[in-house]
Amino acid sequence: MFSSALKSFSSNISSNYTIAPQPTSTSGPWKIFDAKKKSTGKAASVFMFDKKSLEPNSASLGGRGSTSGLRKVHEEVLDRLRREASSLARLRHPNILELAEPIEDTRNGGLMFATEPVQASLQELLHDQDRGSRSKQVELDELEIQKGLLQVSKGLEFIHDSAELVHGNLTPEAIFVNAKSDWKISGLGFAGGPNTGNTTKGNAPISLHQALHYDHRLPRSVQLNLDYSSPDFVMDSNVTAYADMFSLGLLIIALYNSPHHSPLETNSSVSTYKRLFSSSASVPNANNNFLSAKPLPKSLLGDALPKLITRRPAGRFSAREFQESRFFDNILVSTIRFLDSLPAKTPNEKVQFLRGLPKILPQFPDSVMERKLLPALLDEMKDRELIALILQNMIAITKRLKSGKQAFCDKVIPALETVFLTGPKGTGERDSAKEAGLMILLENMKTVAENCSGREFKAVILPIIYLALDSPTHAIVDSGLKTLSIALSVLDFSTIKNELFPVIAQVFSKTNSLGIKIRGLEAFKVLCGGKDGEDEQYLGDDLDGIVVEKKTGQSSVVLDKYTIQEKVVPLMKAIKTKEPAVMMAALDVFKQVGRIADSDYLALEVLPVLWTFSLGPLLNLEQFSKFMALIKSLSGRIEREHSRRIQELTATNGTTSTRAKDFTSFGTVPTPNGTSTEDLDDDFEALVLGRKTARDTANNMLDGDWNTTAPTRPSIPASKSSQQTPQSSSFAWSQPTSSDSAPPSAISAWATSPTTTRAVTPDASLSTFASLTPSSPFNNPLQPSRPSNNLASQISPPPLPQQHATGSTIDWSTASKATANPWIASPPGTAGLSNAPMSGLSPQTGGGIAAMASNSKSGSSIASPPPSQSSQFASFSIAPPPGRPSIGQTQTQSQTQSQTQINSTFGNGVGLGRMQQPQQPLQGAGGGSGGGQKQGLDKYESLL
Repeated sequence: MFSSALKSFSSNISSNYTIAPQPTSTSGPWKIFDAKKKSTGKAASVFMFDKKSLEPNSASLGGRGSTSGLRKVHEEVLDRLRREASSLARLRHPNILELAEPIEDTRNGGLMFATEPVQASLQELLHDQDRGSRSKQVELDELEIQKGLLQVSKGLEFIHDSAELVHGNLTPEAIFVNAKSDWKISGLGFAGGPNTGNTTKGNAPISLHQALHYDHRLPRSVQLNLDYSSPDFVMDSNVTAYADMFSLGLLIIALYNSPHHSPLETNSSVSTYKRLFSSSASVPNANNNFLSAKPLPKSLLGDALPKLITRRPAGRFSAREFQESRFFDNILVSTIRFLDSLPAKTPNEKVQFLRGLPKILPQFPDSVMERKLLPALLDEMKDRELIALILQNMIAITKRLKSGKQAFCDKVIPALETVFLTGPKGTGERDSAKEAGLMILLENMKTVAENCSGREFKAVILPIIYLALDSPTHAIVDSGLKTLSIALSVLDFSTIKNELFPVIAQVFSKTNSLGIKIRGLEAFKVLCGGKDGEDEQYLGDDLDGIVVEKKTGQSSVVLDKYTIQEKVVPLMKAIKTKEPAVMMAALDVFKQVGRIADSDYLALEVLPVLWTFSLGPLLNLEQFSKFMALIKSLSGRIEREHSRRIQELTATNGTTSTRAKDFTSFGTVPTPNGTSTEDLDDDFEALVLGRKTARDTANNMLDGDWNTTAPTRPSIPASKSSQQTPQSSSFAWSQPTSSDSAPPSAISAWATSPTTTRAVTPDASLSTFASLTPSSPFNNPLQPSRPSNNLASQISPPPLPQQHATGSTIDWSTASKATANPWIASPPGTAGLSNAPMSGLSPQTGGGIAAMASNSKSGSSIASPPPSQSSQFASFSIAPPPGRPSIGQTQTQSQTQSQTQINSTFGNGVGLGRMQQPQQPLQGAGGGSGGGQKQGLDKYESLL
């Protein structure tokens, strides 16, 4: 219904204000709506009167007057209501309702005007108390009543003395309680000048005849309320300011009565009113407790009510005298009275008042502190000299309020934003008064954070903290850094990392104050997960040198690992001062870093810095010991983690020794179990086909001790080998070009991948090798330990395929002419290979391998390599030791070139027997003299 009525109203107010669809309260003929101005967002209350409300009683009274007469009455009512709003426009006083928009006529003939925001009328609040409800959140306790009556009396004083008016209809419906819990006077529809004629304003007096006439065709809300009228009006027809004081006395009784109504019940009848005053028993007085159902305060019974509820105007209090009565003689009311007049006080009086206010704040009820004291104090923050004192009281009030969070968000935060975050920035001028207030706010940051949401803290409070950190005053910067732990509990991670931490880092890096430097380190400690005042102890567990951290309460890490390692630690490295206080503060930061950073980072980045700091010349023994405790603790952590890492890696990839053996062998990188991928494929094929591979045969032959007797392979005669034409010089473990050229058991056992080759002959680029002198005869890999074993049969090379080569490494063609075998070991007690003629090893004499193959004393033979037809060198093959892949592939051009150097190095040819028995003298042969042999030996040894 009301929303449709709003649509019918078309005025400047409805277009400039956003009006609530439903009224929040009523007062007489007015319906009150909450509103907000569209341009500024300022709250307001819109009073609306619907002309249709005058019509309900007119139908039943049609015979009493004509339609034109009723229309005239309606016009009189509208004129009175317009006069009420226009009076508010003329009367500007803190205790009179403030008019925001003048009254306007609506499209349907109604009225509308806007005022400051109000909660409700006093009449509505009293009805709520009678019903036991507090929908308006206004508690009418003793102090609230005293404060309100004091404000009403001040408003009446202004109306009587300054405006020279008489209100004429002072009732609970004519008093409104605004958002600040102030009582404001309105309802000036019957107001007029006194009829004494001693006025200078020329106000028309109240027409008592018209005011006292009750018209049944009109609602009671638009007529004079006789229950609160003075006998001066009804019985004496006298209009003076004292008539309002009698009405004020009746209103005071209604505030304490139960139910809350006037002690006079006249039913809007003048005759009834006169009858009540004909007897003292029906008139409120001190003998009948002023007809109140509840006991009245003694301060009222003493002099206030007797000086208000009296028959003769001369015996009544004026508005000013009422304010000075004992009813208001208490510290709380006096405080409110002083606060109301605070703008007019001197600076010294203001300072003295604000310093003493916190002492009596506990005596005030919450409603007064929230609605009266707090707004009044915040209004005075425009005086910059009072900011610090006002903020102290503001914090004290917020702590005591049960609804402190809402009050702080609604009232305090906007005021803080206006004071600290508005105005010109970057002037560089210090404002001592503003800095004093900022210091108070920083010291009470915990209370601030508890009473505002995260969004408001980030939007208003955090910029104030930035303002403090940017201050040229060190004390303010220090206080700003102290608030870090409180701010961290409110802000989100992104804001801390991207906004707050860079500001703190900048302050830390640019300050020249040791105190700020230490405070910055404490801030880093908190950002890394530490607590203010936390002192971790590092205790040794035993004598193992490992330091164990003592478990203490620890907060969660604020910054991430990357920021700590890449941002915080570099700032620590840049510290130049060696002051002990700074060093110990840095130590606390490194304790937190040691819990978070990686072990590799600690070893490479943190420990060097710790050692540098620990060797500072100003540290005492105790401080140095703390550094050493942390260094040992971090070192122990690094050792444990790295050892565990190595163990895990070893368990995953095999033992280190096996991997080292695999990678030092020739050829390709071996697969697990020392086999190549091709061998594994062959094994799989043989396994599924049920065949025995050549590798299995070779393993059966070569596994075990070399000293065991193996089947002897027949040697190749020299005559037969001389008929073969080798294509290239190669060894027995070289990859053959054709598998038919040699027995599979021998070839596959020693062959390796053809992709990698290595020549036996040293590279031509190498100038020398270390001498290879065996420490004992048993270290020789070609010397058998038992003379009875036929070792020559085990190492006898198989027939090799013919290969073409551009060159060879060693000339074995003449070695087949030798008659002695110097490779055959002598029986125990003999000279061994030293008895063999060394001349047989010379390539020029034709001795050497052929002689060893034909030696009848050994009982074994080594097949001589086939003679070369394309060159003067022949092929020679020696079986490699077990576990080593075969070596020798087609010789490259570079190997051919190195052969020429070796031939020139050997000279007349030094026998291989010299390598096994260096203690025997050389015997020249084949055209080489002894001196030539010695020279060739020297060159050979230098080459090795």
